[in-house]
Amino acid sequence: MPMAAADIEKLIRESLPDAQVTIQDLRGDGDHYAALVVSSAFEGISRVKQHQMVYAALQGRMGGELHALALQTATPEAD
Repeated sequence: MPMAAADIEKLIRESLPDAQVTIQDLRGDGDHYAALVVSSAFEGISRVKQHQMVYAALQGRMGGELHALALQTATPEAD
């Protein structure tokens, strides 16, 4: 069963409350998404660790309910 974009966003925000999350359904099938996650929690952390934090937030749904996720992470820009 495909996963809704809103569910992906909810899981990420539960784990990273300050996150700005943008989800795009790449094929319109609910299985292939792109996500941009911007959070201050990523400051000073390697890109690999940032991605691991997002995947952990998805609670094991990658490869099951969520087939593919093209992930980009970033920290907020300073004012």
